Amino acid sequence: MTRPLRLVAVSGGLQRPSKSAALAEHLLDLIADAVPCEQHLVELGQLAPQLAGAVWRSQLPHTVERELGVVEQADILVVTTPVYRGSYTGLFKHFFDFLHQDALIDTPVLLAATGGSERHALMIDHQLRPLFSFFQARTLPLGVYATDKDFAGYRLQDEALIERARLAVERALPLIELIRQPRSAVTEEAVAA
Repeated sequence: MTRPLRLVAVSGGLQRPSKSAALAEHLLDLIADAVPCEQHLVELGQLAPQLAGAVWRSQLPHTVERELGVVEQADILVVTTPVYRGSYTGLFKHFFDFLHQDALIDTPVLLAATGGSERHALMIDHQLRPLFSFFQARTLPLGVYATDKDFAGYRLQDEALIERARLAVERALPLIELIRQPRSAVTEEAVAA
């Protein structure tokens, strides 16, 4: 692949600034430091008024349709959401309900969430992972969960969280490298193994 990877993050945060968006941007930067890519952040809080009331994709305004298209064309996807009632936000689910069900097949997805306390950390594996399994995406092995105390304002400050984010990206790099190889090289490697 000669072009930069399309690296897209979707933040389910409803406000701006948002800790979910801050976590997404941190993860985007870590990936961009490791591989050449074009970054794009979708902030669902900014799209909320345009998503409200839409039942079918054909009812969405152009701005939302454009962001859905960016997500569907992503080479790598990072998703972050605040935890509400033990799960992702309704707006987050509503947005992904409009994606074509085959759009994310084999797309590497880094899962992340923010919450008020550690008690919701398993939400990544119990809520986010099944959602992206439906899309047949390749959810990456390590999720990143942050609590309010991990931030100073809207910047990550906790060293353990920063290290986990770095490790999550490091573990994702072999799969990301596979995307960057021409399809013929990947086939040759599979045959040689």
